[in-house]
Amino acid sequence: MNFLKTAAAAAISIALLSGCNDETIINNPVEPTPDSTHVRFGTYNLSFDRSSFEQLAAEMALTAPEQNELMEKWFDETLTEDELKVVEKVIQIRNVAAIIQTERPAVLMMGEFNNDGMGENQDAIKGFRLNYLAVPQNGLGTTSAEKKMLEPIQFAYSENFSTNTGLLSEFDLDRNGTVALPGDAWGFGFYHGQYAFGLLSQYPIDTDNIRTFQTFKWKDMPGETNPTITNCDDEKYSIPQGMKCGDEWYTAEAWAEKPLSSKNHVDAPILIPTADGEKVVHLLLSHPTPPVFDTLTQNNKLLNRAEIQFWSDYVSNADYIYDDAGVEGGLGLDASFVVMGDLNADPENGDGFLDSIKNLINHERVNVLATDGVYAPNSLGSTECYALGTCKENTYPDRVTSTFGLRVDHAIPSNDLNIIDSGVFWPASFEDGYMLMNDERVGKWGNGKDISSDHRLVWIEVEL
Repeated sequence: MNFLKTAAAAAISIALLSGCNDETIINNPVEPTPDSTHVRFGTYNLSFDRSSFEQLAAEMALTAPEQNELMEKWFDETLTEDELKVVEKVIQIRNVAAIIQTERPAVLMMGEFNNDGMGENQDAIKGFRLNYLAVPQNGLGTTSAEKKMLEPIQFAYSENFSTNTGLLSEFDLDRNGTVALPGDAWGFGFYHGQYAFGLLSQYPIDTDNIRTFQTFKWKDMPGETNPTITNCDDEKYSIPQGMKCGDEWYTAEAWAEKPLSSKNHVDAPILIPTADGEKVVHLLLSHPTPPVFDTLTQNNKLLNRAEIQFWSDYVSNADYIYDDAGVEGGLGLDASFVVMGDLNADPENGDGFLDSIKNLINHERVNVLATDGVYAPNSLGSTECYALGTCKENTYPDRVTSTFGLRVDHAIPSNDLNIIDSGVFWPASFEDGYMLMNDERVGKWGNGKDISSDHRLVWIEVEL
């Protein structure tokens, strides 16, 4: 029996019979307090990169009673092999939900939240909101025998976004002689929608004024050129037949069509009510390609740098920029913004080119107190990880946001936003919540994506 599909069908039936479905939250949201002056912005790579979008949607459709039944069997060690595969995903999703309920961001950029590629199917994001975030989770960890139940959290507004990941091009981008996924997608992915990102907000999203840059061409960024073969004498990687050292990697036709964004670049304005009227804050969302996995060229390093540089140029209102609707220009110089996402770049460490991330966090329009000052997000858990030798050496170990020892997840505010607090959710072994990211009984490794994510939730708090 395919337990996941059966449970998902049952979840839908129960919701319809009871009248308690996604629309309960979607159509009757808990609105934020109009006179609230503190807004918490969070970014979190959730590591929900399933083998298909349908798998993630089915996991999200499981109701709390169905999840509880599975968890009882997990504690009793009476699960079938099929049930164990499902319950380990439930543990991961519950732990991620508990982390969100603990830190309680009012706005959350969710990286690696798979969708249907176009961002049209809302099943997974609705299921996450209804069956996990709107249900009390154990703040000590889903697999903890002790309980510390957290207050549910609701987000009145959400958005999915189309993505280049898994979107098959018509070109042999990886030069292996065939056109197929994942190597010939505009952004790496085994299917269209893998590694996409979404947005949750307790404040209205100004959907009419969202700008996306999915089709902006890499060649149209000033100074960018077709990557060339630079690794010429590596025994592991041979130069494709008919090519030689120094050749441009992409054909002229492929380079003319190659998008800059490995997923998407999105400007999503939110509308925050204040005592002085409505405040607009532009959420600048992206998830650049990691600057690793290069073979003959420095393709990924170059693309990562360019994807980050795009935001520096955008907040400078560069005139070369155009969006998917053909509107030209960047962000107005008087606009408030927060750059949010797993940027796959640490300003001091790592394999990538560091100039673009350094330029961004120190940009003249950025509040550097929140990027390289007293409010740079940090945690005790990352410091402990470094001290124990399980995280690799880093210039600022307290600022690390990933299990691989780099500060890659960022929430970068404009300099007109007053930052009053910040943090990285990474409990040390002596703090509550440690089991939300560590339990050797779960999965193969008992940490990272097995238990929640290999990234940490990063947040900043703004006083308006």
